Amino acid sequence: MERTPVESSNIESIGYDSDTETLELEFIRGGIYQYYDVPQYVFEELMSAASHGVYLASNIKGTYSFSKA
Repeated sequence: MERTPVESSNIESIGYDSDTETLELEFIRGGIYQYYDVPQYVFEELMSAASHGVYLASNIKGTYSFSKA
C-alpha cells in the first residue's frame, strides 16, 4: 500500500485502501499497523487533523481491529 508522509512526532506515514477499507500507519520508531473496516471519512479526518496522533488515539485505537504488518 502506498503511504503519504505526515508531519507527526510519532507517525511516519499513512496509507488507505478504499476497496478494502484498510488504514495503514507506519510509526517513526518502527512498526507498520493495519486497521480494518475503517470508513473513508475516518481516513480523511485523520489526514486533516491538527494532530494525527491525538486523532488516532481518540477515534481509531480501540475502535477498529488491527494487526501489526
